[in-house]
Amino acid sequence: MIDDQASSLRKMKQSRLIKVIAVTGGKGGVGKTNITLNTAIAMAKQGKRVMVLDADLGLANVDVMLGLRVEKNLSHVLSGECTLDEVLVTGPHGIKIAPATSGTQSMAELSPTQHAGLIRAFSELRSQIDVLIVDTAAGISDMVLSFSKASQDIMVVVCDEPTSLTDAYALIKILNREHGVFRFKVVANMVRDVREGQELFSKLSKVTGRFLDVALELVATVPFDENIRKAVRKQTAIVDAYPGSPAAVAITQLASRALTWPIPAQPGGHLEFFIEQLVAEKAVGSQR
Repeated sequence: MIDDQASSLRKMKQSRLIKVIAVTGGKGGVGKTNITLNTAIAMAKQGKRVMVLDADLGLANVDVMLGLRVEKNLSHVLSGECTLDEVLVTGPHGIKIAPATSGTQSMAELSPTQHAGLIRAFSELRSQIDVLIVDTAAGISDMVLSFSKASQDIMVVVCDEPTSLTDAYALIKILNREHGVFRFKVVANMVRDVREGQELFSKLSKVTGRFLDVALELVATVPFDENIRKAVRKQTAIVDAYPGSPAAVAITQLASRALTWPIPAQPGGHLEFFIEQLVAEKAVGSQR
């Protein structure tokens, strides 16, 4: 019996290796969804099975940006009408998308318990994936905080606007002081060059270094690129439409780098995506 249980746990471990990345930023308009989708597609082009969760639950835009037709969405999962697998739609290069609703206030005002229910729904997912990328809403609502802290890595997207840095700091502050998150990855988006991206990161780091106990890491500087606007109009990703463009190259490099980030060996002490599988892996490790 013990051997059978250990064997089952090992099988869960082997199928569990799922990387979970939240893409957030505090301020709207910093290019969060573009970073999310293009990173997902760039990973898929490297042979990974990728899913995108549109976690802006009341203002769906992931499927719209790709021109995809959606019949059911996450509201149907929460109501019990269907499973998470049944609402998934397939995008470029086979990426799976869990679509949100559009213009539905009730979905934007879910309780923390409902957020937890949605996060737990991923533990019942049948679709085999390697990476889940969570595109959060703007702001510092309970919804943003719930999905961010449930992820293994948090990528904070900033641009060269004072409000972007202020809002990013506010988000980092709340996640750190109220939810015990200490590590954040930063993407400097729509910058003129690498130097401007590094300066943005330096400004944010100086403030967090003075007042917070956090570790920030600059993981990408994505240049301003007119081809992004062209790709959006075509409802396609820049890494597909203009793969040699500066922004596409930077995001492809970000995708490659993100795939090397280690997956935690055990839960972090709060509700996380695929938490049951993390617990199972910990149990397997203790039996070795």
